[in-house]
Amino acid sequence: MTAAWLAGEVLAFDLETTGVDKFTDVPVSFALVTMKGGDVVEQRYSLVDPGRDIPAGASGIHGISTERAREEGMALDDAIEEITSTLVAASQREVPVVGFNLSYDLTMIDSCNRALIKAGLVQRGWSGPVLDPLVIDRGLVRWRDTKRTLGDLCAAYEIINDAAHDAQGDAVASAKLLYAMARERSEVGDVELSALYEQEILWHKHWIGSFNDYLMRKGGKGVDDRDFEWPIPTPLETLF
Repeated sequence: MTAAWLAGEVLAFDLETTGVDKFTDVPVSFALVTMKGGDVVEQRYSLVDPGRDIPAGASGIHGISTERAREEGMALDDAIEEITSTLVAASQREVPVVGFNLSYDLTMIDSCNRALIKAGLVQRGWSGPVLDPLVIDRGLVRWRDTKRTLGDLCAAYEIINDAAHDAQGDAVASAKLLYAMARERSEVGDVELSALYEQEILWHKHWIGSFNDYLMRKGGKGVDDRDFEWPIPTPLETLF
């Protein structure tokens, strides 16, 4: 058996950003790539003016400077609206959004929406599904000799990403990685979309619990309570 979603439409999504905090940082570029059966059929890419300076550390990774973003990027609120509208439209057609460590990207868009218009992605009509190769790999392969970066997992599945740390390149590479996993693992390729999405939620719950326990044993403070929810955590202000 082969799951129907493999031949259908998916929306590959990725951001490059001002930093690593998914609740407070913002995009500096985005890619939304429609694929069908593994082939790219439509793609939208844009730089974004984040309305703030881009730290040197972030620019050093994705190559987008503050000056370039200001000169060439679309306004942040316009970018957030375009991304949100595309994600919601896909969700309402039950088209899965695909990406690597998507909780980061989706939570950032959710947080930006809340800051701009006081309504998150779910309030705006988004409800999934999500297909995330990182979450899937954590669920299927308990131990790896390498890290689980996009580059590491692409190498493990012999996927070439010629544009790493570029939103467009990473979005397409993430989708290709997902298709490669589906070819090799029946737990992915033979499972229908809704069931696979539910399984990812369980895989994340198991992984984050184990990771939290590990940090606590090492004397750390554990993970952020919000990170137990996937793919979009409950905002901090509603937790109390």
